[in-house]
Amino acid sequence: MRVSLFVDGANYYYMQRDKLKWTIDAQKLLEWAKSKGELVDAFYYIGRSSPSDVREQKYLDMLAYSGYSIVTKDIKEIIQEDGSITRKANLDIEIVLDMFNTIDNYDMAILVSGDGDFERALQLLRARGKKFIVLSTAGFIASELRMVAGMHFIDVNTLRDQLERVMT
Repeated sequence: MRVSLFVDGANYYYMQRDKLKWTIDAQKLLEWAKSKGELVDAFYYIGRSSPSDVREQKYLDMLAYSGYSIVTKDIKEIIQEDGSITRKANLDIEIVLDMFNTIDNYDMAILVSGDGDFERALQLLRARGKKFIVLSTAGFIASELRMVAGMHFIDVNTLRDQLERVMT
């Protein structure tokens, strides 16, 4: 089975920070995806500061050297009515476009995200005969995404022993 991995970088980050309280090793995630079949693509989508800081660039370099194709978009600063600034770089469209532009290359898509915006994309993948796995965690996955995933949802907490980054 040919497998493609799609990582929603912002969702991946906030899931770890706000819900898991442990860190997923991006290289171990690739290895886990390879255990599902022949990994033909691994995409990592992330908003990027302009100019990017040194830590951010080192992380992106590590991902690229590990085997991920990096898709970035500049982070926009949005001034709210109260004067506060929200930083945002939504890459949902890029993820869905890549899922469908590469659809002939894979039999199974692995989506690392809990974002409900992917509900329709997964419904359409299913209609096209594609298998998929949604990797997220309870309390962080949108109910719409959880409903469409059904038995194809895997709570990342059940994979902690395989995915956790060990600090040395």
